Amino acid sequence: MKLIPFVCSLLFTAAFALPAPSPDPQDTKTCTSPPLRKEWRTLSDEEKLNYITAVKCMQKLPAISTGAVPGAVSRYDDFVGVHVRDANTIHFVGHTLPWHRYFVAKFEEAMINECNYTGGQPYWDFTLDSAKEEDFLASPIFDPGPLGFGGNGPWIAESIDPFPPAPGRTGGGCVQDGAFKDSVVRLGPRENIQLNERCLTRDFSPWIATTFLSAQLVKDTLDQTTFGWFDVKAQGKIQNVYTYRYHGGGHLAIGGELGTLADVWSSAGDPLFYLHHTNMDRLWWEWQKKDLPARLYDISNPIYPFDFPYGNATSRGNVTLEFEMPFHEVAKTVTIGDTMDIMGETLCYDYAPSPEKSNCY
Repeated sequence: MKLIPFVCSLLFTAAFALPAPSPDPQDTKTCTSPPLRKEWRTLSDEEKLNYITAVKCMQKLPAISTGAVPGAVSRYDDFVGVHVRDANTIHFVGHTLPWHRYFVAKFEEAMINECNYTGGQPYWDFTLDSAKEEDFLASPIFDPGPLGFGGNGPWIAESIDPFPPAPGRTGGGCVQDGAFKDSVVRLGPRENIQLNERCLTRDFSPWIATTFLSAQLVKDTLDQTTFGWFDVKAQGKIQNVYTYRYHGGGHLAIGGELGTLADVWSSAGDPLFYLHHTNMDRLWWEWQKKDLPARLYDISNPIYPFDFPYGNATSRGNVTLEFEMPFHEVAKTVTIGDTMDIMGETLCYDYAPSPEKSNCY
């Protein structure tokens, strides 16, 4: 399919709130032994097995959220249930990146504390697999063996009322191979929190991968000088296919229309959710590090989904560092300010460099 260039609309600078004064990044440091998050393909076989075993452990441990989420069976479901319940308020808002930063960190922490995991949460640098459609399909994350996440599902022709649409989709059925081929997704679709057991599905769209996961698109995002612009470039919009960016691009390149990862609510049912969002967090941290004194506490953009600039609604106010984010049963309520430093008082982890850096960024 021919590549269609992404055209980004101009936004008014006034949409972004001015950041609060930045404390000295070195003022309070309690993080002394941070887990190191590595790109998936750089892990040894032992490290890959360690991670996959920890995720499967989370899928077996009993849930703690059954009082609020009747369909939750496992600790893994606890986290999916949080995402299902909060999905309507944590996307296309100023706290999207802070919310997911803390969410993934608590999942990582649970694997370490409850499943004897000894590494950091791995990430998937999608720019290494997006130059050509065949590169995406050959990505190491889709390894069909016991040390990979498995590949696409079989083709299912009919996709009823897709939200959002995924041009170039190629699958839709149950994952046939890899370490998670027998995974059970229990929550969803959409807002459903009752027990609804079904298989893990994928619906690859290589066209979306090459279009919205490119190194050039990432460079364009990292080149922004304020969080407001950076965040819009990372999240994009959802009105139509031409407004996607790398957040939706990662979900829909793998999830298509019928895949688990494409469900805005229950997307965390696919273990690749965590690799994708960890990479998004890494890119945010890369952006912050470019000017840490100015960017460590730079935050802005709307409280409510689809307010301008993500949609056409009039803005009803922007987030601040004091904005609170609840996490139900899996973690305490934190503020955005608590999540801004990945090696501060609340969070403690670091990133290993991606194995190859494109000349684009």
